[in-house]
Amino acid sequence: MRIGITCYPTVGGSGAVAAELGKQLARRGHSVHFVSYRLPFRLGGFDEHICFHEVDVTTYSLFEYPPHDLALAAKMAEVSRDQSLDLLHVHYAIPHAIAGFLAQQMLGDAAPRLVTTLHGTDITLVGQDRSFFEITRFGIERSNGVTAVSRFLARMTMDEFQVSRDIEVIPNFVDVSRHCANCSCCDRRALAPNSERILLHMSNFRPVKRVHDVIRVLERVNRDVPSVLLMVGDGPERASAQALARRLGVADRVRFLGRQDAVEEFTGKADLYLLPSELESFGLSALEAMACGVPVIGSDAGGLPEVVVNGETGFLVPVGDIESMAARARELLTDETRRREMGAAACRRVSNLFNAEMIVTQYERHYERVLAGTTKKDAAVTSATDRKGQ
Repeated sequence: MRIGITCYPTVGGSGAVAAELGKQLARRGHSVHFVSYRLPFRLGGFDEHICFHEVDVTTYSLFEYPPHDLALAAKMAEVSRDQSLDLLHVHYAIPHAIAGFLAQQMLGDAAPRLVTTLHGTDITLVGQDRSFFEITRFGIERSNGVTAVSRFLARMTMDEFQVSRDIEVIPNFVDVSRHCANCSCCDRRALAPNSERILLHMSNFRPVKRVHDVIRVLERVNRDVPSVLLMVGDGPERASAQALARRLGVADRVRFLGRQDAVEEFTGKADLYLLPSELESFGLSALEAMACGVPVIGSDAGGLPEVVVNGETGFLVPVGDIESMAARARELLTDETRRREMGAAACRRVSNLFNAEMIVTQYERHYERVLAGTTKKDAAVTSATDRKGQ
């Protein structure tokens, strides 16, 4: 197939999944064309089946703000026409689904089909803003296929937006050949020179991630178990998190590593992963940690319980319960046998349910149904009918 992919190129789960999906599709021989204002942050390297098309947003004195959405729609239409795309797969509803719809309208009968994947804050945060609610709903309804990364997100979309179309749940995934306990070439001694235990957090440092809770958990854990904290990523809460670490007297225990493309360099060396988010529609970073055999201690909220099995692959605690999170961390850091058992269970869960081979195939089947104009329910009925006839 000839597939166009549009995503936010910045640090975040939707861009990471879109980039990894594009690379996996290219390895299967599909022609993949990324359309964005910057190269997605995990799309480095050369692949003969991948092309990047940059959106050039023209500034003009008449416009108070550059018209990015219109420029994106025009570029999507241009690439669709020039590359004879079969479908456009947009990640994040706003503005990508709307830009894709406009591109379809520009091309008429020659337009590719449009698939929209909902990732989280496009529904739970941005879409809930009354100024974006109707256009978010419109973009979902006008897409030819819609997927969501968790059952939680699919239910919330159906309940909040009252959409009439089917939403197929296709979870996030990891390439287990890249994310494993033995894949890291980073020297653990460079991260924990005095044999401290290593805690890890990765995010875009937005308020919903509650990065201050991560610092507070470290401070409590470090009272009993010498530990260091690796903070991977960047965003608006970084400066305040650094200030909090200084106030709590643990600044020398926290390393802010900034944006990292090869996150497996750090996940493979961590002892525990912390994810105290207010809400996670899925929790891709938790999945990446689990793939490396690292237990996750996170919030019992949103779609994270679909990823982390409480008491088996990690622990889930109420949002904001720093004391419980710290207690669970100490519990595992002082019981190496149980920590390793949970890590092994986490690795097996990822390999069995969230591996790239399985999930990318689900996307391919979804594309095929969209191009054929059928739904998953239609395909199931047809398959059952065929079996009955045989």
